[in-house]
Amino acid sequence: MGFRTVVKKFIPKRLFRKIEPYGHLLEAFLFHTLSGFPARNFKIIGVTGTNGKTTTSFMIHRMLHEAGFNVGLMSTVAYGVGEDIRPQIHHMTNVTVPELVQRLKWMKRQKIDWLVLETTSHALAQNRVWGVPYSIAVMTNVTHEHLDQHGTFERYRDAKRKLFWITDFNKKGKRVGIINADDPSAELFISDINRPITYGIEEGDLKAQNVKLTPGGSRYQAVFKDRELRVECHIPGSFNVYNSLAAAAVGGVIGLGKEEIERGIAALRRVEGRMDPVDEGQDFSVIVDFAHTPDSFEKLFKDLRPVVKCKLIVLFGSAGRRDEAKRAIQGKLAGEYADEVIITEEDDRDIDGVEIMNMIASGAEAAGKDRDKNLFLVHDRTEAINFAMSRAKRGDTVLLLGKGHEKTIERADGEHDWDEIATAREALQKLKK
Repeated sequence: MGFRTVVKKFIPKRLFRKIEPYGHLLEAFLFHTLSGFPARNFKIIGVTGTNGKTTTSFMIHRMLHEAGFNVGLMSTVAYGVGEDIRPQIHHMTNVTVPELVQRLKWMKRQKIDWLVLETTSHALAQNRVWGVPYSIAVMTNVTHEHLDQHGTFERYRDAKRKLFWITDFNKKGKRVGIINADDPSAELFISDINRPITYGIEEGDLKAQNVKLTPGGSRYQAVFKDRELRVECHIPGSFNVYNSLAAAAVGGVIGLGKEEIERGIAALRRVEGRMDPVDEGQDFSVIVDFAHTPDSFEKLFKDLRPVVKCKLIVLFGSAGRRDEAKRAIQGKLAGEYADEVIITEEDDRDIDGVEIMNMIASGAEAAGKDRDKNLFLVHDRTEAINFAMSRAKRGDTVLLLGKGHEKTIERADGEHDWDEIATAREALQKLKK
């Protein structure tokens, strides 16, 4: 049982937030010390950022696995070693300190060479990854998110920078950081590290050229030092060009060969809930994605809008007790790009779901959408998905956003089992009857 679970009910919220990092630090110190620091001899790659952390982590894991390493993975979606990848059942990326230490002990028994550890700003700010000896830090991007937790964008960004401050490659004082050069915060991250490697499409030591996007992924060339890579990525979206560049940069730092990097990235065919197609023989497209920030919305819509043949129908919500400012922004983006917008629940928790939906709807209405014409509010997510499928015709594309891989949905009375892909399949099967 973690520190938060034990004391949060007995301390006022404002005071709890102030002392929480120290409680986690003490907890981490005790558990790692009593367990003999199980990750002490691991080589650990930490991946942080607002968007793309999970896919980048999976790409790096698959690349190292294909290269013959015994590699562990801990991510939002799953954790495991090699091919033994198990679903993440918790509603969080970085688990509590006791469970983290248990997983590290298990991986130590598996004698892993590397561990790819997706690392959030929350875990860094709260000291929940104290005792984890990072070898390489990766930054995917930093955009508007989690201001409910951090208060300001600057604090949120600096929480992510902490990963770069605590990284020490081979314990020799050479902190290695792999940084998205096209991100506005790149220079700050570069200044935090004494061995920066940058990547990007516009700028970077490793720069993608001749990018060709297809419905099934992307192809491009990239030059890194004296090697020209020909990368084929099977996860769609221009943002996955960036994710695959980050993975390629990791491969270059570690010392993988050109063919090992290319083969490793091409080997990853799917990440659950990340641009994940659902096909039950229908004559329209259905895609499930975890996108839940304004930045991820805009990138996704910009990629898809030009290739959608007919209508683009977008379904999403916004979590309760999370950043309220993004709700109208996401509504506006959906209203600008989609032909039809369906707003529903997404982990309301103890917040009024109708109020959340109306906040989102205000943005969609500002973009010109009209209620009950091309803007619909359906609170129950199962009903909303059924409704979305009933609106789709031949050649349309239905986007189900925000839940992705998650196996629970949080309501006022607690967590309920949830499976977005299974729910979408059931809705499609109903259409055939």
